[in-house]
Amino acid sequence: MAQRWHEQHSEIFTLARQASERPGHIQADLDQPSSLFELPSKQAIVYYFAPPPAQGETDSRLENFLAAITTDTLPERIIYISTSGVYGDCQGEWVTETSPLKPSTDRSTRRLAAEQTLGQWAKQHNVTCVILRVGGIYGPGKLPLQRLKQGMTILRRDEAPFSNRIHADDLAMVCQAAAQAPGQHSIYNVCDNQASSMSDYFIRVAKHAGLPAPTEIDWQQAETELSPVMLSYLHESRRMDNSKMLNELNIELTYPDLESGLSACFK
Repeated sequence: MAQRWHEQHSEIFTLARQASERPGHIQADLDQPSSLFELPSKQAIVYYFAPPPAQGETDSRLENFLAAITTDTLPERIIYISTSGVYGDCQGEWVTETSPLKPSTDRSTRRLAAEQTLGQWAKQHNVTCVILRVGGIYGPGKLPLQRLKQGMTILRRDEAPFSNRIHADDLAMVCQAAAQAPGQHSIYNVCDNQASSMSDYFIRVAKHAGLPAPTEIDWQQAETELSPVMLSYLHESRRMDNSKMLNELNIELTYPDLESGLSACFK
């Protein structure tokens, strides 16, 4: 994202816990409100990428960040990266931005709470906000190569639920386009044009990497062999409709399907 805006000669500030020598970097901790002072947010386009805390029902980090913005430093808009998990298990049905929200995990519940917190804050302060409900992110440096090399097991393809994903470069493009999203409070499903399954994803990655295909197991085995986190993903099935993203943000995906995205990763 920073690179894309830098190419347009924009002034860029970044905030993270780690120190950095990069120009415009601010070292602060969203868990420490006292570290959040003099944020350069006045009339800015703010991208909020930080995850919620690992426990609780709300996102205290986002609350701390918003509380640090004064009425004299209100941004032009805030673009928040959320998750497709806020829809919960839809039993493979197609999901639009107006579908019911029924998160089934604690992490998705915190994401929905963050969406609601930001929406209320933005309305109160007359600040535009954009919510991006993002599927699984993949790309160079974000592939499960080590797990595949260690001989991971996956749910059988014919039993695997639907899932959605987006190449990291396309996600950055969507994030930049969201700076021009119409309306005061916009929500978009962000994924490519191909709903497949997590099992299909792991098999395709292994193929492109020249690794043995992961061993497939049935649901009964999966319940005892796979991690609780992996099982929580597998207990949800949905296909996200990305037409609003494509049409309103005028997006032409560079990698509209998994095959084109993985081919680019391994060139």
